Amino acid sequence: MKKLLLGALVALLPLTGFAATIFGFQAGGGSWTHDPSGNFTASTSDVSASADLKNGLKLSEKSEGYFYFLIEHPVPLIPNLKYVNTKLSSSGSGNIDASFSVNGKNYPINSSITSSLVIDQTDTILYYEILDNDLVSFDIGLNAKKIEGKLTAVTTTPANNESVTFSETVPMLYGAVEIGLPAGLSLAGEISTISYSGVEFSDVTAKVMYTTDFMLGVEAGVRTQTIKVDVDSVKTDIAFSGVFAGVYFRF
Repeated sequence: MKKLLLGALVALLPLTGFAATIFGFQAGGGSWTHDPSGNFTASTSDVSASADLKNGLKLSEKSEGYFYFLIEHPVPLIPNLKYVNTKLSSSGSGNIDASFSVNGKNYPINSSITSSLVIDQTDTILYYEILDNDLVSFDIGLNAKKIEGKLTAVTTTPANNESVTFSETVPMLYGAVEIGLPAGLSLAGEISTISYSGVEFSDVTAKVMYTTDFMLGVEAGVRTQTIKVDVDSVKTDIAFSGVFAGVYFRF
């Protein structure tokens, strides 16, 4: 992992001469409607759980807020900064369709369950502008995605009330592109991704933006996060995907 990050950083350094020549700022926020899917199995010293998000935990679609800001500057070699905060949680209740376990406690089929999954994410992105003009902009960099979460599953028969917590900072490669269109419109996309030793993380966004003459704008699009792990006794293949819409200010 250290070699991967070092190699990515070294590869970025020769491109820093293309950094922004003026100061720029953008801040925005909105709501993301995400729908969970997939399953996970873990049996480690810290976590013991196995469940299907839909059929076992009965997690359902939910809308939550996001916020971000970015700062661009003309100083060579020093990267630009983008910060993103995303709330990601789901809850559900119903009869279990697929049995699972948490902390060694069995949750059998047909048990009535109330569950919740809370994941708070912060992305701290350091990036360089490789290309920036009226038609297209292209950025590359590194993202430190911090994930803090808690899973809770409660049933009355049998009497179970188990929870597991987790916290991890995942280093990811980052890329973004924006294509200018007439009448203040633009198309934009972002990706943060990493793949190593049986682990794959990705966070992909595609959106349409409209910026007014008063530096205010609106955006709407689709965001998908996927987590795949196949390492020792931990196996996951889960995704959160859905549409979002928000407003922003930029200059």
